Amino acid sequence: MGESDSRHSAGPDNTGECQPPATDPPLATVPAAAGPPAPVEAPRELAPRRRRIKLPAVLFVVTCLSTFFIGMIGFDFLTLITEPIAMVRDNWRQGLTYMLAVMGILLAHEMGHFLQAVRYGVPASLPYFIPLPITPLGTMGAVIALGGSQANRKELFDIGITGPLAGLVLALPVLLIGLLTATPFPASSDVTLGGMRFGDPLIFKLLVAWLRPDVPADARLIVFGNPLVVAGWVGIFVTGLNMLPIGQLDGGHVAYALMGKRAWWLARAMVLGAIVFMLFSSHFEWVAMLALVVYLGIRHPATANDQVELGRLRTVVGWASLAIPLFCFTPVPLVAS
Repeated sequence: MGESDSRHSAGPDNTGECQPPATDPPLATVPAAAGPPAPVEAPRELAPRRRRIKLPAVLFVVTCLSTFFIGMIGFDFLTLITEPIAMVRDNWRQGLTYMLAVMGILLAHEMGHFLQAVRYGVPASLPYFIPLPITPLGTMGAVIALGGSQANRKELFDIGITGPLAGLVLALPVLLIGLLTATPFPASSDVTLGGMRFGDPLIFKLLVAWLRPDVPADARLIVFGNPLVVAGWVGIFVTGLNMLPIGQLDGGHVAYALMGKRAWWLARAMVLGAIVFMLFSSHFEWVAMLALVVYLGIRHPATANDQVELGRLRTVVGWASLAIPLFCFTPVPLVAS
């Protein structure tokens, strides 16, 4: 999902600045008549630390098992306790389908960030997936430690936008196939989520109205009996959440690349809006997420060179991408039945 701009020497990616060797020639000065000197980018790390492989690999495998487990039991712990053998026998394919789909979407998202960072020589860790088999999704996504302050404006934009777009390239077909093949379930299926159901982002409502007009209004499609639908829902929801234009989220990278320091005001407005929403709706499940975002920093740090031009194509794609949360995010992911 998002990337944290880590500068701790104990972490996997030491992004501290390096001084040029003493033998380097002095920089030439530019006469005043020739205009102001071009901005000089901060030097890249000359000897980056070796990436950790074992921990990311272990977390990836554990998250695969975690999502397989949740996909198989459908968050129905009662049946798992009373009829474990029957549940495994009947639902293992459902769990495998959910695991492959959701992990493929999340991996595409994170590798979009990682490969762009490698392309530009920006220090980045491998993705750290977060297994959490006590939640309805089986995971909390993944993070990458990124030396974002060593990227210039254009590089930061590419690193930030590629992850969400790569995730959507998989999430949307998975969701489309899932909806076309889905079996509507009665509202009583919500019992496995403690009387809750998954909320509907705008894009989900539009696709259901287009592809499945036969589904009754009170039927449920986002249930683990339709594993591709749930995996597609996770993919678009994670994309919408990460594209919120705040701090170190993907949307924060894109907004800063587009607007520079003016993006700080947008980020503050988003945080204030989130606080007001929680107070008036009593949806305090977002408190931990909001606290993490504030802790990492609402204001996006400067890049190595904020003066690099994005170009027309990146600018158009960037502004369009800021609408992704309107279609893919829902502030109420779990709704009381």
